[in-house]
Amino acid sequence: MLSTAGLPSWLDPVIHAAQTVQPLQLSRFLPPESGAGRQSAVLILFGEGEKGPEILLMERAGSLRSHAGQPSFPGGALDPEDGDPQGEGPLRAALREAEEETGLDPRGVQLFAELPRLFIPVSDFVVTPVLGWWRTPTPVGVVDPNETARVFTVPVADLTDPENRAMAIHPSGHHGPAFLVESALVWGFTAGVIDRILHFAGWERPWDRSRQVPLDWRA
Repeated sequence: MLSTAGLPSWLDPVIHAAQTVQPLQLSRFLPPESGAGRQSAVLILFGEGEKGPEILLMERAGSLRSHAGQPSFPGGALDPEDGDPQGEGPLRAALREAEEETGLDPRGVQLFAELPRLFIPVSDFVVTPVLGWWRTPTPVGVVDPNETARVFTVPVADLTDPENRAMAIHPSGHHGPAFLVESALVWGFTAGVIDRILHFAGWERPWDRSRQVPLDWRA
């Protein structure tokens, strides 16, 4: 299900990063050695928009039990029909969840890489980030308002703009990179992965890491 054939040349640095990056270079939170955790996958979908390369994101509904109201990649837990979690299961899950959450037509997506599995302690998810190229864009939007509040794309140029970058400070003391884009504050797992992709693809521009954005206590 993975192929790099025919991808636009601007994705070459992302392909190289995906092939060479090590798990601890992405996050200090790695899957438990015991094998515990809920297997899941997210789709990091690159497309071509009016402002050049862009990434598809969604905003989770505020009523959800975990990560309510947060911008995120489309994705979720693997279902039995997705298949082997150690095989192509995460690839199928990423496409299935993206279709269920955004209405995306998976036939227009070319999957080209996986990043190392990461861990989200607060929700006990073991997450496989799956990278895709939106070869044939199709309309997307909210499918189920109980799960998704908004679906939107963010130009990579906006993500790399130093004016749109800050460190998000959680009331618990946790801090990490954040992006202020498309009237949204992207933080947490999603922002961390985007930050690392920009860095290892060589797209990152110097930004002020002393700039802080406090998160609401409900975050």
